[in-house]
Amino acid sequence: MQLLAKHLEAISGGTITAAKGANIASIIAGFDTFGARAQMDRPWRMAHYLAQIAHESGRFLYDREVWGPTPAQSRYDIREDLGNTPARDGDGKLYAGRTGMQLTGRANYTAFRDWCRAEGLNPPDFVKNPELVNTDPWEGLVPIWYWTKGNPTGKSLNVYADANNAEMITRRINGGLNGYAERLELYTRSGLVLLGYAMRGGVIAEFQRAIGFTGDDIDDVDGPKTRNAIHNALLKHEPAKAPAPIPIPPPTPDEPEASASPSTGRAPADIAADLRRLADEIEQKAA
Repeated sequence: MQLLAKHLEAISGGTITAAKGANIASIIAGFDTFGARAQMDRPWRMAHYLAQIAHESGRFLYDREVWGPTPAQSRYDIREDLGNTPARDGDGKLYAGRTGMQLTGRANYTAFRDWCRAEGLNPPDFVKNPELVNTDPWEGLVPIWYWTKGNPTGKSLNVYADANNAEMITRRINGGLNGYAERLELYTRSGLVLLGYAMRGGVIAEFQRAIGFTGDDIDDVDGPKTRNAIHNALLKHEPAKAPAPIPIPPPTPDEPEASASPSTGRAPADIAADLRRLADEIEQKAA
């Protein structure tokens, strides 16, 4: 399934500022580059991935760590678990969190660079120039790297998405369950958006009725039963494919084009142009 800006805008909600729009574009650039190769383009996997990155980035508002420094940030220089040591004073701020997934520490910048090289992506040297992580498509690739390789398991989190296990995905990304309630809310939003629902009041009840819920189960609440139904719907979801353009055959040489159609009084060239416009409209709606 192709990831589009309209999906992320709907998941985010609220005003799409210039900064948020730029971050959304970066996420899409990364997904276009590697999403299919990482087998993350299945709708049920995309829903979990987008929910997590939406939470981590403040609904796509932030693409870098806000530097104080806070007391925790002041200790970054001696965080050997991040690859920073006192011998390289300044590593903490130099390798502060960047992108929507907050790549942090010399060790992680090195690992991301090496992964990009191994995948044949020809990256710049992020260890020498860490700020380049926030350029495209690298900014959108960092969360994919973390999802597929950079998390504590060293393996793709697709296996948890396939099992609809939002808790384990959260633990692998966060180390705990911070913000878990919002991550679940964002999963519901992501799933419904990918299923083609518009984010408006009563949309959960709308989905519940459409999926066959009855009685008290239609409560407009994204509880476990509803999230499980969203997962099952995404497993079956096949986005509509754009129809093939309507062919417009050219006039044959031995039958010169008439000045107008006898049935409509319009020139065939005008009719052909209308048909092309109609084909474009059908393709855009299908997308």
